Amino acid sequence: MTSAPPPGVPGAVPPVPPVPPPPPTPGAALEVRGLWKRFGDKVAVAGIDLVVPAGSFYGLVGPNGAGKTTTLSMATGLLVPDAGQVLVAGRDLWADPLGTKALLGVLPDGVRLFDRLTGAQLVTYAGLLRGMDRPTVAERTADLLRAFDLTADADTLVVDYSAGMTKKITLACALVHAPRLLVLDEPFEAVDPVSAANIRDILHGYVATGGTVIVSSHVMDLVQRMCDHVAVVAAGRVLAAGTVDEVRAGASLEDRFVDLVGGRVHGEGLAWLRTS
Repeated sequence: MTSAPPPGVPGAVPPVPPVPPPPPTPGAALEVRGLWKRFGDKVAVAGIDLVVPAGSFYGLVGPNGAGKTTTLSMATGLLVPDAGQVLVAGRDLWADPLGTKALLGVLPDGVRLFDRLTGAQLVTYAGLLRGMDRPTVAERTADLLRAFDLTADADTLVVDYSAGMTKKITLACALVHAPRLLVLDEPFEAVDPVSAANIRDILHGYVATGGTVIVSSHVMDLVQRMCDHVAVVAAGRVLAAGTVDEVRAGASLEDRFVDLVGGRVHGEGLAWLRTS
């Protein structure tokens, strides 16, 4: 068998230059392209593509183990993808991680806090890490503690906060630098109804003034009432994405979600549970 001549030799086939990625989608606050992540033998995220319009309130829904948290972790720089690209306001997250992360506010799921600080100290620390000056940080910290009804607990150690209070102080840390994109993983989990209503008002005000919110949640009714766009994720793939009305297609978002994801068993085999 005859091998091909090396480059530079007459008759050699020139090397194929790499194909540059397409330009960013105009008007996208976040663009996820072909994102993959494997943990051992398990594929957690299998080539997810998402485009989140700037100024939108975007819901990410899916069953447990769907890959939502892994996707959001890669989209915010907390987890390195095996493959794919993340663009924040047109900027490549992994080409310029420090500059791009400055545009983000993140409420992650399960990340440990410096909980031996007080609530006020934790928000102050978050602001100073972003390079803000102390007077601005002090003013914004006071504003955020007031907005989240945490002023009375400003000097309490975060380790002594309830689960709902911890969620609120973490959200305050994500907001202190006024990010362009806010990514929230289960922000209403363990939060009481009054606090949840206040958080929704704060987030809607943020979107109304030009911010973009991405929120993951298991509560379909909440997403349907709160969000204008939604993506349904299962088994590491996007099953449907678009405006809420487009995705639910005339049904409730919960019914549409169940139709897409499947797995409903209608209680078969529980005849012993019936009392009459």
